[in-house]
Amino acid sequence: MFNPTPAQFRIIKAILFVAALLPFMRLVVFTFTDRLGANPIEFITRNTGDWTLYFLCITLAVTPLRRLSKWAWLVRLRRMLGLYAFFYACLHFMTFLWFDHAFDLQEMLKDVVKRPFITVGFIAFVLLLPLAATSTNAMIKRLGGKRWQLLHRLVYVIACLGILHFWWMRAGKNNFAEPLLFGSIVAVLLLSRVWWALAQRRATTAAPVARG
Repeated sequence: MFNPTPAQFRIIKAILFVAALLPFMRLVVFTFTDRLGANPIEFITRNTGDWTLYFLCITLAVTPLRRLSKWAWLVRLRRMLGLYAFFYACLHFMTFLWFDHAFDLQEMLKDVVKRPFITVGFIAFVLLLPLAATSTNAMIKRLGGKRWQLLHRLVYVIACLGILHFWWMRAGKNNFAEPLLFGSIVAVLLLSRVWWALAQRRATTAAPVARG
């Protein structure tokens, strides 16, 4: 079982930190070299939305991967991955607010109410805010472990809303391949948690019988 030393873990975390920034750096380079295609706003919107979902899926995958690999140290990377999901969600939202509505909040809210797929995406973004705000050790202590864990289970709802937002957005183009792929991944990750919880409950129930 691989168990990195503190120095090795810092190196792993630094590599992951830089790797997670690469999609953003690519966008910056593409912007300054005029490589965003015929519709730059659509390119940025799609790219930041995709990476938000990627990082949500990666964050959700940490716990199942830890259980399968027995690498407990993976949990220490989950917060950073979750914050990167929030980072790309912020870029996705800012693209919508800035380029589509020129920071006109009233017009933006009208669009949110008028178009269901934007409504769902906006709700998912709003739900991400308290998770990002309570990601520090100080907030974990202030809320208490149980309440903090209960709050952060909102990520399951957020992931489902993100998939619905993506599905609805692609429905107009009859392009369901990617939403189906993302939806399948999220479904497997969430069902793995249900299976684990049921397995733990069965083991707890069977333990007194075995001792008897």
